[in-house]
Amino acid sequence: MAPSNTTSTDGGSTPERTQDPDGTDGTPANRTGKPPRPGTHPVDELLPPVKLFSTGLQHVAAMYAGVVAPPLIVGAGVGLSPAELALLISASLFTAGLATLLQTLGIWKIGARLPFVNGVSFAGVAPMIAIAKGSIEKTGGPKEALPVIFGAVIVAGLLCFLAAPYFCKLIRFFPPVVQGTVITLIGVSLLPVAVNWARGGSPGAPGYGSMRAVGLAAITLVAVVLCNRLLRGFWQQLSLLIGLAFGTLIAFPLGLADFGAVKDAKVFSLPSPFHFGAPVFDAAAIVSMCIVMVVAMTESTADMLALGRIVDREADEPTLAAGLRADGLATALSPVFNGFAASAFAQNIGLVALTKIRSRFVVAAGGGILVLLGLFPVLGSVVSLVPQPVLGGAGIVLFGTVAASGIRTLAEAGMESGSNTILVSVSLGVGIVPIAAPTFYDSFPEAARTLLHSGISAGCVVAVLLNLLFHHVGAARRSRPGQGSDATVPAAPTAPAVPSVPSMPTGPTVPTATPS
Repeated sequence: MAPSNTTSTDGGSTPERTQDPDGTDGTPANRTGKPPRPGTHPVDELLPPVKLFSTGLQHVAAMYAGVVAPPLIVGAGVGLSPAELALLISASLFTAGLATLLQTLGIWKIGARLPFVNGVSFAGVAPMIAIAKGSIEKTGGPKEALPVIFGAVIVAGLLCFLAAPYFCKLIRFFPPVVQGTVITLIGVSLLPVAVNWARGGSPGAPGYGSMRAVGLAAITLVAVVLCNRLLRGFWQQLSLLIGLAFGTLIAFPLGLADFGAVKDAKVFSLPSPFHFGAPVFDAAAIVSMCIVMVVAMTESTADMLALGRIVDREADEPTLAAGLRADGLATALSPVFNGFAASAFAQNIGLVALTKIRSRFVVAAGGGILVLLGLFPVLGSVVSLVPQPVLGGAGIVLFGTVAASGIRTLAEAGMESGSNTILVSVSLGVGIVPIAAPTFYDSFPEAARTLLHSGISAGCVVAVLLNLLFHHVGAARRSRPGQGSDATVPAAPTAPAVPSVPSMPTGPTVPTATPS
């Protein structure tokens, strides 16, 4: 596809794309091995089965650790046995797969129909542990805590579903200068996650921070970069998966990987609805999880806007509303199968930009794989063989790609404007506070901490408020490049066409929520 000139929000136009030598539409992000069918957007392109499976598996590898981490933490906090903990992890994989299928394939007005990955929201981990502790203090038993958490998650999901058509109208307050700021924060906020993985994943783990762990992360990073530089076509698109496989093979002789998890895993297990008991609806727990859901909706909105720019399909109001409805419905249904709140996974946006494969059916294939991993725990245990340092090395590339995409968006937003410079600098500064000083907001009220401990959400809120102040209020409300005044940006602005992220920088760009 070669789209015609597109008017940008700053009044300029984007030049018409030319054909690439490989026959694609001139946007490097469309190289899937063959040109898309005439009239078919690359997002809707169906790849051959082998490519569909392998690239979908790559998405699963990128998100797996983020999916299993929340149930591990919450389950340990509740005091579950190893068998019950394994059940909770399988449930999270299963429900993440269903949520991803709902987002990518869509039903009625539910689902963004973009290559958008959904998984267990990390933003809810701390509040859920707090809910569990409060429930244990009241009842004296850890097993009664999960039904209270599940009841709160169901109500929060319904709130998200009903609020979606109203929440999405905030898009008019997300001009390019705000979008670029938030996209940059997404990448930068995820970097500490990759660094922690590179050191071993958990401070209490044997060998955490050792040279073996850091060296393995470095080997994986170099492998990904070299694969992206030296390989071509389909194999270049699998550079991340090849790097992960290579790093895992190197990990075995270093003693950083073992098959213990595979030996103990069940072959097949059907999800048992409400395995831990019927949901309990506690008012305080519901309020806490509803606040978490608002934070998750903010992050999902920012992620959909970022993804829309990367795949060259605008995330307009209907798309945002459909995506948020999918978040809400998946969240409300997850507790039925013993899962938690579902929201966007920003690391997979980086993978879309890195591989330049924009097909939503690739991510749908990843969702199908997640469902199988939930039904066949033994398969999930095989994927879990990938050591944390290996994931860390690959994560630096992924998260740096997201940050680079945000920086490029900012370059188009008219940074010669002094007000835009202030907006970006203050928003980035506020967003980086919880990264630089994780305990900075510990003395704040719990409701405030839920928002402020997420650098993405805090920075996003500040960027929107400063955009209102500089570009919507009083005399400052006038047309400037990249701003969001009523005179220049309609209710559903058309984002300027953005060149896709280059195949790979010669060196990784220094780019979670915390995984979402």
